[in-house]
Amino acid sequence: MGVIAKGSSMTFYSDGSSHYSHRVRIVLAEKGITVDTIDVNPFNTPEDLASLNPYNSLPTLVDRDLTLYDADIIMEYLDERFPHPPLFPVYPVNRAESRLYMYRIRRDWCEPTDLILKGEGTPSQLESLRLEIRANMMAVAPIFAEKPFFMSDEFTIVDCCAAPILWRLPALKVDLGRGKRVKPLLEYRDRLFSRDSVRASLSEQEKEMV
Repeated sequence: MGVIAKGSSMTFYSDGSSHYSHRVRIVLAEKGITVDTIDVNPFNTPEDLASLNPYNSLPTLVDRDLTLYDADIIMEYLDERFPHPPLFPVYPVNRAESRLYMYRIRRDWCEPTDLILKGEGTPSQLESLRLEIRANMMAVAPIFAEKPFFMSDEFTIVDCCAAPILWRLPALKVDLGRGKRVKPLLEYRDRLFSRDSVRASLSEQEKEMV
């Protein structure tokens, strides 16, 4: 792990079970940024978090006088503050495309995941959400036969968003199955899971999910 520039310090409030916190932890690990990580129970947050973040939400990053409290905003800030290795493309068109891929992952993968994790639906509703996640993933599976990462030859910010959901599939009881069509997606998943930054990012809760 790297070290932040002398004289600076960061505190990261993280929920070890949250895929939103997980994506930020992957960025931190990928860039070798050393932070003071505070594992927070989302149902019993510390008083200082409420004073820093008006939404009392996780993840929250504190960098001296700056407090950030949305996962995607935190990731983009870290990529700009610690530019090596870059996770966003340099050119505006490519950066916009990356943001669109992140948006699609949030809509197609994260939103049904969040509903399953809340566990508020009937068994049939929860099963429909699992099938929705599988269908959405299968729709993009062929792209991984063309590029090793999510629409890219290099590991990017988009992969930081995809990895936490793929990691949680066993806990979500989402089975991608086997076969020729899903094979590129499974190989992509394995490439992510074998990456040092993804392995280093795992919380104790996440290590128990597989």
